[in-house]
Parts: sequence; C-alpha cells; structure tokens
Amino acid sequence: MSLTPRHPRTRPIGMGHLRAFEAVARHLNFRAAAEELSLTQSAVSRQIQSLEDEVGASLFLRHTRAVELTSAGSMLLRAAGTALERVDNTVRQIRQSAGRKSVAITTWASFASMWLIPRLEAFQRDHPDIDIRIDATDSAVDLATADVDMALRYAVPQAVPPGAVRLFGEKLTPVASPWLLQSHPIRRIEDLASCSLIEAGDAHRTRHLEWLTWQRWLDHFAGPEPAPRGRKAASSKPRLNPQRWLYFNYAQQIVQAAVIGQGVALVAENLASGALVEPLPHARIDSPLVYWLVMAPRSEHRPEVKAFADWLLGQAAATREAIGDVPDPDTVDQID
Repeated sequence: MSLTPRHPRTRPIGMGHLRAFEAVARHLNFRAAAEELSLTQSAVSRQIQSLEDEVGASLFLRHTRAVELTSAGSMLLRAAGTALERVDNTVRQIRQSAGRKSVAITTWASFASMWLIPRLEAFQRDHPDIDIRIDATDSAVDLATADVDMALRYAVPQAVPPGAVRLFGEKLTPVASPWLLQSHPIRRIEDLASCSLIEAGDAHRTRHLEWLTWQRWLDHFAGPEPAPRGRKAASSKPRLNPQRWLYFNYAQQIVQAAVIGQGVALVAENLASGALVEPLPHARIDSPLVYWLVMAPRSEHRPEVKAFADWLLGQAAATREAIGDVPDPDTVDQID
C-alpha cells in the first residue's frame, strides 16, 4: 500500500494515533495492540490509517496473517518509542509528587555537601511527608523569580537583603589528617613550615575572601609586628615560609586534600570534616563572612517551609554553640 498525499501536512500528529502506532509496531499485531489499549481492532486500524495519512507514507506492510514495518515505520518507531517513554516517565513523576509537600533550597555546592546534606537525615526522619530539593549553585539566585523557597548564603552583613536571618559566623583554623600529624607534628605555628599549606585558588581576588587565606592568618599569628620608621619591631615573631602551596577551587576539595594527608588546610571550624584534627586550637581567627538564611516572600508562610526553616535554625544554634559563636541570630556583625 502506497500513500501519496495530495497536500503534505505540516501540523503535529495526534498523541493518540502515535500511541496506537507504537503498540502495533511493538507487537506487530493489530489484535494484541487493541487489547493493550482497550480498543477494538477496527478502532486501532482507523488510527493507523489516519496517522499514515498525516505522515504521508505507509508505516506498515499488511500481509494476510502478519504485519511488517516499512522503512518509514521503522524511522518513526525509533523516535516515538523514546519520546513516549520520556513522556510516560515524566507523567509518572508528576503523579507521584502531586499533592506532596516540598521545600526547595538554593545554596552553593560546598556548603550543601559539607554542612547541609549530612544533617538532612534528621529532618527527613521527623518529616517523611516533606520532599527536599537542593539547587546547588555558586551563583546567587533571585528569590523573586526563581522556583525556590529559601536561600542559604555566605556573605558579609552589608551584602544580604533586609530580613535575612543570621545562622552563624565562622572561625578559621588549621586542620590536618592524623596521619600527616604523625610524620609532621604541629605543636607550634613554626612547625607549619615543614608542611604544604592548602587554600582556595581564587581567595585573593576579592577583599572579603582574602580573610580566608593563609596569608591573613600568618600575618595575624606569625608575621612581625609593624613598627614606626627607624624603630625596632615590637615583636620578634618570625616570618613563616611553608614547604609548598596547594590551591583548589572548592572548599570540599580543600578538605578532601587535607583528609588524605596532602597538607594542612585553613578552613571554617564548622565545615571541617570529622576525619581532621585541629592541631593549633589556640590559633583560630574570626572571619567577617557570615552564613545567612533568606526566605522567598511567597513561600515563608507555607507550613512545610516554616517547618524546615525552624529545623534549620535549630541546627544553626547547635553549630554556634559548637564553635563558640556568641552573637544572637538577630545580631548584625560589624566588620573592622
């Protein structure tokens, strides 16, 4: 059977016709396809004929007791099979999530993997009916337009919008693996000279991120005190030159490198891995950067969003206590 349409059609084909075609092509039998679709055999035959008319080519070779795909039918089956499977999977997901409560959070990848995700199990255990979606991105998301309910941000107080809630600050501290400390004991700041020091490669690009650098820490603890011209320095603290430097782009890379013993990292105490040791607990330095919770105005009154925010504030309170972060969440930090 050969079809030569008088006027080639350009409109999209009907989904019902396409599903009938896929069933017949899969079974190579009109009767089996009709039973699967809960239709009569004649109804399926009419749908296939209509589809062939719309496509403008024969899709099947109809023999007395068999059906065979034409070359055009084989081409359409390859496309239709994949497309229908994707549609069915998407509809299945929509049906499963319909009516369920969910909370969408945007934050940066390092904070998500090192602080938020390890704590999520407790919330999911207490709230099994609430789904959590984490959008991990290093770019700031506009809460007025994005499909998220809250943002967890890392910034100085002047850079966050009104209404942002302070979660906790941070204290930077040297950390290392126990294995590294066995071969390179660190009891004094001067002992760091025999180690590799690990830090973020882009930390020197902005003024505030410079607070996260070893140079800032070394200037504070190991550098000589400045003195007026012509006078002797007030302190004899030596300059410290480490064995080498290692630079990474992300905080989790820095921590991972420290965990496997590649060097000593300067990280926020609240983000340090449990596999790391703080060899110089007396040598912590405060950072002006703070962790914040910012709520999307359209979402803050939803019960599930409020439940997650309350849980998050409880986790932040525990972190503040663990690191000795004194300010109350409503207190605005001041920067020197």
